[in-house]
Amino acid sequence: MSLSNYKLRTSVAVSDMDKAKNFYEGKLGLVAMETGADGSKVYELAGEGSLEVYPSPDTAGQSPATLATWHVDDVEQIVDELISHGVIFEQYEGKLESGFDYSTNEKGISPRAGGGKVAWFKDPDGNIFSIEGDR
Repeated sequence: MSLSNYKLRTSVAVSDMDKAKNFYEGKLGLVAMETGADGSKVYELAGEGSLEVYPSPDTAGQSPATLATWHVDDVEQIVDELISHGVIFEQYEGKLESGFDYSTNEKGISPRAGGGKVAWFKDPDGNIFSIEGDR
């Protein structure tokens, strides 16, 4: 048995489901495929996984790490589209110990170690997500 044979659902805690719905559906354009009795939502992602957003005010936004990454064809295009919907991308400046400079440009896009581009954004609770791609 190997877990690599099964689909994965990423779950993200939020403090307010109305704000979350506005962000995930209104700004990111996700479509809920399930709604739980507690108001939680499950969004299908390209048929290969899903993102569950559930109410948990005590734990929402507490992780300092990226919780999920969308792999896209054209980072610049997706960033422009999301910015037009009101998504704000994070700005970072710095270098890794290896000397790799991951500083973002004015849109919030950074070169990715190993090639390509990456950009990070937060939901209303501060949960961190990224989009990355080869261009």
